[in-house]
Amino acid sequence: MSKLIDNSITIYEAMQKIKEGKYVMPAFQRQYVWSMEQIENLWDSILLDYPISTFLFWHIDDSNVTWDTYFCNFLQEVTFNSRKQASDVNYSLTSVNVNYTDTAILDGQQRLTSLFLSLFGNSYIRPSHARKANGQKIVTKLLIELDKNKIEIDEEEYNSKKYGIKFTDKVANVTPTQFGINNILDEKFQKEETREQAIEEVISNVPQDSKEYARNILKQLYNKIFVQKIIRYVEIIDMKQEDALEMFIRFNSGGKVLRKHEITMSILEAYWPSAKVEFGKILVDTYQNFSTDFIIRSALMLYGDVQKTVINKQVADDLKNNWIEFKMTLHNMKDLFDKMHIDLTRFANRYTELIPIVYCIYYNPDYEKNILAIRTYLIRAVFFTYFRSGGTPGKLHQLKNYINNYNMEFSIEMLDQIAKFRVTDGKIEDILNLEKGSNDVNEVLYYLGLDWINKNFKYEQDHLHPESRFNGSKPFNISAEDWKRWRSMRNRLPNLHLLEGRTNGSKSDMRLIDYCNDMNSEQKEKFYKEAIIPEGISLEFDNFEGFYEARKKLLKEKIHKLLEPEAEEF
Repeated sequence: MSKLIDNSITIYEAMQKIKEGKYVMPAFQRQYVWSMEQIENLWDSILLDYPISTFLFWHIDDSNVTWDTYFCNFLQEVTFNSRKQASDVNYSLTSVNVNYTDTAILDGQQRLTSLFLSLFGNSYIRPSHARKANGQKIVTKLLIELDKNKIEIDEEEYNSKKYGIKFTDKVANVTPTQFGINNILDEKFQKEETREQAIEEVISNVPQDSKEYARNILKQLYNKIFVQKIIRYVEIIDMKQEDALEMFIRFNSGGKVLRKHEITMSILEAYWPSAKVEFGKILVDTYQNFSTDFIIRSALMLYGDVQKTVINKQVADDLKNNWIEFKMTLHNMKDLFDKMHIDLTRFANRYTELIPIVYCIYYNPDYEKNILAIRTYLIRAVFFTYFRSGGTPGKLHQLKNYINNYNMEFSIEMLDQIAKFRVTDGKIEDILNLEKGSNDVNEVLYYLGLDWINKNFKYEQDHLHPESRFNGSKPFNISAEDWKRWRSMRNRLPNLHLLEGRTNGSKSDMRLIDYCNDMNSEQKEKFYKEAIIPEGISLEFDNFEGFYEARKKLLKEKIHKLLEPEAEEF
């Protein structure tokens, strides 16, 4: 079990450890994101004797890291954009010698980096008109004003700075009463025998009524950096990297929160530095709208435990070492979807359904023999909203076990063993009762139209019998009770179809019978096929219920065939 040790050191001691490379950051740490104002406020808090929160350190040694576990050194310089926010910050990954480097920072990176940059680093600001490519940037320096008469304090503003601490990019025009905070590191301030004289030299140009104020500020600045142990930290001993990551996530659950995929990518890059570049080559063209999460989750399915959300070294190594095979699997999946006439890009934001297919293709060279079962799985997963009801990791784990038990093959028999995938009349009835406006309706209508839908067109849900007719007066030969029932049925699937956007705009609120009568025989035949209109049924509005029930029956047959298909070739 991990041990916790409480301790404290001075700012200078912490900065020296960073400078000497004894303190590093785990590769899963986020980028430096602080603004110039946040750094100013940090120093203001220090001089006000405010606590700057406890730091969390992780002791690293041969027992919890390996030679190929990567870390990051602290920044030596930073460039702020025109909004004074740190930008273009890229850490370099490095392995460490744990006989020398013994501490990784789990919580406090932003604060320690800010202190280090203020005292030992270089800061720049990029003007708003400057382009990143030309590298134009201006040196900026953190100063403290020693003339109390020049300090403007907004008493009305909550949490305003009390000291005149501010960055300036006009370094050549620094006034004699402005003191560069990093100048306190000069040897003459550090030696007790020369410190007082050094302070008096600095304040020689400060107005008389501010000399005592300035003298106290410099003494306080010295004490805060060199004397007082204000870097209070908890050091964790004997903790593995996976546990360190979990603790890091918990400590970063507030404030500027890291998203899960950002943390996971950082971990992966710690084991495989070129991972992001390689991912980028995949996430173009066919997979351009997919996220890195899709690749990570697929890797966990293939090489590790898909019920975990964090990648580890073993999975990272397997993904790196089998990268060519992994890429080929995604290429093969694209070809498979083309053969099934299904647009793969529909799954960019709902990629979970694809992961079992990735698993099957990767481990089964004869996966194309399972094409019908794979398509059936996909349609059932979509129609039954299998992954939308939560428990995704457990469901993927269950499917992985079933595929393993069926010799790495998809089969309809296998699907029928899983209650959530089993086809029942009740599930089909639920589908038929779906109402206009839901994405579920889009999905059902899309798969019903696989043999004619053009992926280059945008389709819209449309009423066959227009909704506007149900908002008017009821037909004279329809009872009030029947009219109420008709109105409840008007938005359900049996009265809906997909219509290409421009055509839908021209159709507008036309009566169904009039819309069909405007077509020639070829157009009408095409419309009946695509809209799944029953033959020999009246399209007059007075026959709405007869039309509804006849089309519902036809839809039920077609949905049943999608969910329980007979053997066919692609």
